[in-house]
Amino acid sequence: MNFARTPRVTVFPDAQTAARVVAARLASALQDNPQLVLGLATGRTPIPLYAELVRVSAARGLDWSRVTTFNLDEFVGVPPESPGSYRRFMEERLFRHVNLDPHRINFLNGTADPDDECRRYDRAIAAAGGIDVQILGIGTNGHIGFNEPGAGLEARTHRVRLRSETRRSNATLFGGEIDKVPSEALSMGMAAILQARTALLLAHGETKASCIERVVNGPLTTELPASFLQLHADADLILDAAAASRLTGAG
Repeated sequence: MNFARTPRVTVFPDAQTAARVVAARLASALQDNPQLVLGLATGRTPIPLYAELVRVSAARGLDWSRVTTFNLDEFVGVPPESPGSYRRFMEERLFRHVNLDPHRINFLNGTADPDDECRRYDRAIAAAGGIDVQILGIGTNGHIGFNEPGAGLEARTHRVRLRSETRRSNATLFGGEIDKVPSEALSMGMAAILQARTALLLAHGETKASCIERVVNGPLTTELPASFLQLHADADLILDAAAASRLTGAG
């Protein structure tokens, strides 16, 4: 089911079906442009997508050797090899299963000097020519990347204090203990996200339905960072039926 809106909205019966369709789209994009610059998200939502990408890559013999990747965020103080790091998450879900050149994998280092690291990351994105396709999830409070709701949003990569609901959502990476989730993270800013040539936001489950309804129908507001996708010229919301349940005509 498609909605003629900006951003475009496509509703699938379930998360697995959505993952298959998006993985096929990304595989075609990679075949059309072997030097694709791909922005990646972490969290529970993209797990089915990465599994499908691994499967499709093996089935089609896709060559990832000239693809460049940038992940959205990482926890402050967490080394890349830690079980709770987003780098470890990506290694286990995608990186080690395709022939990505390790030198083309770009990741924020949570143990580096935060200010220097943020500046380095912005320079790396610019040197790569920006992001071709940015994969996004959405937090239950409407954040994208770790751009949390607030009075203002940061354009550039920055250090951010995580809200309690965001830390709670990441507790599974730290043995289910919210107190072990770092209180700060480094996040790609809104400028790089919105300047990506294509943005694909995936949302699954009823807990995302309220935010999705506001992204589609509500005002542009820094209190709902994902609402800024209304400004993007080529953005898609890829939803399962539960996440789309508050949208008129989605039933």
